[in-house]
Amino acid sequence: MRNPEGIAAAVRMADSVCICCHISPDGDTIGSALAMRLILREMGKKVSVFCQDKVPDDLSFLPGVTEIRRPETNKGKYDLFLAVDVSDPARLGSGAELMRCCAHAAQIDHHGTNPGYTEVNSVDGEAAATCAVLWEQMRALGVPLNREIATCLYAGISTDTGNFSFDCTNAEAFQVMGELVKAGLPLADLNMLLFRQRSMAQLKLLGRAIEGMWREEEDRIAVMKLTRADFRACGALSEHADTVVNFGLETKGTLMAVLARENDDGSIKFSLRARAPLTVDAVAAKLGGGGHAQAAGISMEGTLEATTRVVLREMAAHLRSQLADKQA
Repeated sequence: MRNPEGIAAAVRMADSVCICCHISPDGDTIGSALAMRLILREMGKKVSVFCQDKVPDDLSFLPGVTEIRRPETNKGKYDLFLAVDVSDPARLGSGAELMRCCAHAAQIDHHGTNPGYTEVNSVDGEAAATCAVLWEQMRALGVPLNREIATCLYAGISTDTGNFSFDCTNAEAFQVMGELVKAGLPLADLNMLLFRQRSMAQLKLLGRAIEGMWREEEDRIAVMKLTRADFRACGALSEHADTVVNFGLETKGTLMAVLARENDDGSIKFSLRARAPLTVDAVAAKLGGGGHAQAAGISMEGTLEATTRVVLREMAAHLRSQLADKQA
């Protein structure tokens, strides 16, 4: 449950705060971290932000993004460790080591599967994004909204709701957006940066994924693969594939979609999607991953072909089970 006063008490007692994002960062974890950085600086706190992996290029416009550091560069100690949008300790990656440098630990999150792994937890699985939870947190800390904070919060809420189109989009998300616009949010400009332009490398990669797409389970599951060779041929980065799976789900008649991609280290990353009310989070959890009901992810060791067969088998079984329950 949300605990804005508990987080506020922990923050007020701390002179220095270490903020940590999750691995393979997205708009919500980066937006949350940078918004919180601005909020804490307004309170006169010493703040550092860390993330194990590279920040995606399409988030490079966010204020303070150049201040994000890799955990191994840290040399100091902090009064408070604060994880934002990190559903479980494994998602901290090398950032988990930072907790040892901190006297206390807290977190703000919106994943329903979060086990509450810190001393103070503010978690709401019904929230559209961690940035929505952070909006309430900012008010509990008594910090006024400004254009820079609004920009960071918008990045998190808009990306986690699929530009306000996913099933998780709720009334609170629009209420917060109203306040962000009042604060001078340059909505049209930011919407263009996040959703209405792609690099040539991204477009080439998307083309390869769609060209090779096929469907399983009577055309109800769309499947796409991207190899390391595909990324090299397109001059693309891993982050350029982050939204590719959504195009599979947009195919008429498709109920679920999966994208399998090879990482540079040889592991295989799977992005799973489902049309509401169907879900995929149980499939991800069973295979060691996690995420939300309609959007989840898995990392596996093995060949692209073998791991894809495993994931497809579980997705097909889960789809059949859900459809049977719906008909019963």
